[in-house]
Amino acid sequence: MSIPSTTLAPPPPARNLVVPALLACYLVWGSTYLAIRWALESFPPFFQMGTRFLCAGVLLLAWVMVRGGRWPSALQWRNAALIGTLMLGAGMGLTASAEQHVGSGLVAAFIAVVPMLVCLWGLLFGQKPGRLELAGMVVGLAGVLLLVRGASFGASPAAIACITAATLAWSLGSVLSTTRWPLAPGAAGFASEMLCGGVALMLVSLALGERPRWPPQPLAAAAWLYLVVAGSLVAFSAYLYLLAHASPALATSYAFVNPVIALLLGVTLAGEAVSGAEWAACAVILTGVVLIFRGKSEQSSR
Repeated sequence: MSIPSTTLAPPPPARNLVVPALLACYLVWGSTYLAIRWALESFPPFFQMGTRFLCAGVLLLAWVMVRGGRWPSALQWRNAALIGTLMLGAGMGLTASAEQHVGSGLVAAFIAVVPMLVCLWGLLFGQKPGRLELAGMVVGLAGVLLLVRGASFGASPAAIACITAATLAWSLGSVLSTTRWPLAPGAAGFASEMLCGGVALMLVSLALGERPRWPPQPLAAAAWLYLVVAGSLVAFSAYLYLLAHASPALATSYAFVNPVIALLLGVTLAGEAVSGAEWAACAVILTGVVLIFRGKSEQSSR
């Protein structure tokens, strides 16, 4: 029996990059927490994040314009300023600040609660979570309480305050960007958010009187460059690709993979200390994240 030629046809080229894009989001974004810590050796937190996103935003917007993309409208720039200030100005600036006191892996584990906070903020906009999502929020909250009772966070109230404010700002910005303040579509939206967030971060840096160490240490300079190129350009491009060619659940699955990678890299490459109780707390948080994603997947399939 002859096989129809259609069965031998290769898959559409666009889908061939799903696995590499997924690995980029997992590995690159998971490693950025350690890169932030290394860059802190020469670049203060808000200065580091501000220069990172300004450089990445300029490069990404230039790429959009070269490819014939549309310049964001005035309203989209306004939205980018609001979302960029929340997600990058407060979210990433305070995340880098927290890493001055607590290991990068534990900070990444705390940030894994963002999907739970997104569900909570969604209640204000009429988005009712399902049973699995509610269960995930309860489990995740229990994990966070266990994590902050550990030795690392327990010894640094400043880190708890910074990372709590960071996750609240990032999750609120995530909800508002999809409900009230939409960005320009595609890469132009990310670029405008980076530029506006970078300006907000630099204003805070100036107000705090931050001064980078010059010349920077080689490792710190390499880490900063990695954050610009890999963390902001490569990974964001991979994420955009996944949003267009994969299911939402798969595209956002980085949320529970990144903390594991960040913890492993922090322990193996930076010698960060993580106790058995803190590992257990991280496992509880990630269980909550998995429950939330399963709940969202079930709702979207109905």
